[in-house]
Amino acid sequence: MMKQFLAAAVTLALMHSAAARDGQHQRHGPAVGVPGTSADITRTVAVDMTDSMRFTPASITVRRGETVRFVVRNSGKLMHEMVLGSMSELQKHAAMMRDMPEMAHGEENMVLVAPGESGQLIWKFNAPGKVDLACLQPGHFEAGMKGQVAVK
Repeated sequence: MMKQFLAAAVTLALMHSAAARDGQHQRHGPAVGVPGTSADITRTVAVDMTDSMRFTPASITVRRGETVRFVVRNSGKLMHEMVLGSMSELQKHAAMMRDMPEMAHGEENMVLVAPGESGQLIWKFNAPGKVDLACLQPGHFEAGMKGQVAVK
């Protein structure tokens, strides 16, 4: 198990290194957006996560160029997270989390929230299209804990 964890850590480090060299982060390229700053927040959206493996709301609409503060509450008794990305990125990350459930991860495009707590994620949506969101805690994605942000 430790060898798998180290291999995954090295793979992620190499991906981040290549992305930084190319001027783009692997997990959230231009189609998904970039981390936002407090000074640029144009709107706050409350999102609730529950043990029924759902986000409320599961569908959010924003404007291109908008910087949104997501205030994410975990109303359940299990650990939950909200991760922004493309569906293919989220599927790959969910598979990795299934294989290595003890793996600690933290990215600019996610917020991990303990039961009964709240967290926030500030994100600038810089291109029209769709951005998927999901909880990648083992089994949660597969149970349907996903949603979508439509960028108009």
